[in-house]
Amino acid sequence: MKILFQSIAEGNCILDLEARDMGEIIEKTVDFLVRSGSLEAGRRAAVVDGLMERERTVPTTIGHATAVPHFYDDSIEKPVVAFVRLKDAVNLGAPDGIATRYVFLLLGSNNQTAQHLETLSGIARLMSDNVFHFESIYAKDRQGILNAIERHSKRTVLAAPPKPRKVSAGLATSSVPLAGIASDLKRRLPHYGQDFKNGLRFKSIASVIFMFFACLAPAVTFGGLMGAETGGMIDAPKMLMATAVCGVLWALFSGGPLIVLGGIGPMLIFTVILYQLCKENGYADQFLGIYGWVGLWTAVMTLGLALTNAGNWMKYFTRFTDEIFAALMSFIFIYKAIQSIVGEFRGVNPSGNEQGLLALVLAVGTFYIAMTLADFRKSKYLFPWMREFLADFGPSIALAGMIAVAWWIGDADSINTLAVSPGGSSLLQPVDLWNVPGWMIAAAAGPAMLATVLIYLSQNITARLVNNSENRLIGGESYHWDLAVIGGLVGLCSVFGWPWMVAATVRSLAHVRALAVIAEVVRGDSPRDEIIHVNENRVTPLAIHILIGLSLLALPYLNYVPMACLYGIFLYMGFVSLRGIQFVDRLGYWLMDSKLYPINHYTRRVPTRAIHQFTLVQAVCLVTLCFINVSPSKVVQILFPIFVALLVPIRWAMDYFFEADHLAFLDADEVPREDGSYRM
Repeated sequence: MKILFQSIAEGNCILDLEARDMGEIIEKTVDFLVRSGSLEAGRRAAVVDGLMERERTVPTTIGHATAVPHFYDDSIEKPVVAFVRLKDAVNLGAPDGIATRYVFLLLGSNNQTAQHLETLSGIARLMSDNVFHFESIYAKDRQGILNAIERHSKRTVLAAPPKPRKVSAGLATSSVPLAGIASDLKRRLPHYGQDFKNGLRFKSIASVIFMFFACLAPAVTFGGLMGAETGGMIDAPKMLMATAVCGVLWALFSGGPLIVLGGIGPMLIFTVILYQLCKENGYADQFLGIYGWVGLWTAVMTLGLALTNAGNWMKYFTRFTDEIFAALMSFIFIYKAIQSIVGEFRGVNPSGNEQGLLALVLAVGTFYIAMTLADFRKSKYLFPWMREFLADFGPSIALAGMIAVAWWIGDADSINTLAVSPGGSSLLQPVDLWNVPGWMIAAAAGPAMLATVLIYLSQNITARLVNNSENRLIGGESYHWDLAVIGGLVGLCSVFGWPWMVAATVRSLAHVRALAVIAEVVRGDSPRDEIIHVNENRVTPLAIHILIGLSLLALPYLNYVPMACLYGIFLYMGFVSLRGIQFVDRLGYWLMDSKLYPINHYTRRVPTRAIHQFTLVQAVCLVTLCFINVSPSKVVQILFPIFVALLVPIRWAMDYFFEADHLAFLDADEVPREDGSYRM
């Protein structure tokens, strides 16, 4: 309905047109569009002939006193809709025998037919509304017609009540110990064999190549930072080893293999603070032993949560919390990329900015090419399989191309490359857990509680985002079993002094999107990308982490990969992960004319003021979490998981300040269709 509403608002409206047949209606309406500038004068004859040919082939009178003549041709770039109210009804042979009084003339290019079909559906609903018929007959001007359409939209859409929130099967298990794990295994095991078969597809190759670098870059980055902050006790090679081993085991044994494990910022902060506490109290040499005991306590607590069905607590989390967490993780990736690019300028030779400028070109070039090729499937050029190939391999092509450009125009002195040292200790040597004071074994349970909360929230919120109904996964959820697997992996990492692996939100969402079949659809007269299928499998995560393991054997060759190109991939992952987040869309509404808001399930049902207030609360929460992450106080940073958990009571408190129906639509887990039904 948006195109119709905008067209009438722009002046494509004729009231009380005098005409005796369809030919005269078409000619006078087209002449009006030419005079108003909506149609080129040189296209008049072709448009009239096309419309008349359509009428001779299949008459476009649809009943309810309505006719919808339409014509599509690639020479018409901008879609045009004209509303005509005849002065006197004309008998055009309508199937219901009612004389035609209203004409909607539709023009557009061949690739806009889907959009016009959505408009046609809206017209059919509009003209079946007897109240609109009455109001449109007595409308004195164009504004009267617009007001009648607006009142129709409110009547028909608001008639569909919000759907009561339903707890998913994965979060509705009984309180009996092990019930959640048993339920998850029963749900996921039937898909285990198919998960391997699904991975043997061409699309998996593109996903593996892209995700290998998407996982390698943060592993090396976080590993390098951790090594610098822990005196080299936990360094980049250990991060790579933990990523590879845990990733392979996760791909084989987890219930949700699409989730990608890795190092994350909050866990890095936790480890650094723990090391600093050990150093300040004279236990720096025993850090790995203390770290091991904290990790073992964390593993036991995490396993305890899994065994007692604590995953069910995630039913109290809603889209409100998920969107804030997802946006935060995406902004962290974008922030880190921009910060690193700026750092290239700060570290350059005072005589010039060549190194910084080259890094900027490589990062922006990688980002731009990846984004452009990822959207190439919507292009009208080349064959369909070519467009799909370029879209799937877009990030990999961008990375390979810009690496080649970097070494073509730069040299070893001007390019900051991925630097990974071999490491000073054996990666498979167990930590001496008994080389610590006895009292500290028990005291390690204190910091382990915070680590457990962080792991629980990161794992389960990421799982909620991956299992979102908009991703159309069919394998089923696995909150409890996956939490148990994470607990076991944390224990394994603690024994060998490796960094703990947790669910990485941005990498997980990027993995899902890399395996997705995406189509552009029209929802509420507004085109958007929508996932229509995801190739759920275990082969791609298995291959990705095997390659990361093999990279330990080829560390010298990684020195040829410019860091700037990886910053571009960071930017790409951050921006792509923001797509489809309603919170981010609603932030844009603050700068948009409210009359031009996209028509969707909440803009039609919720007042603009309530939409902005709901968005403001989310924005304040997001800014607070961002401040905590960049706070100079380590004490504040380590409390990050507590602040994330506080989002739940904040959402509960909103029930007292917002109308229940408004919250139900703004915070809906499932997006309702335009007819009021819900997409499952």
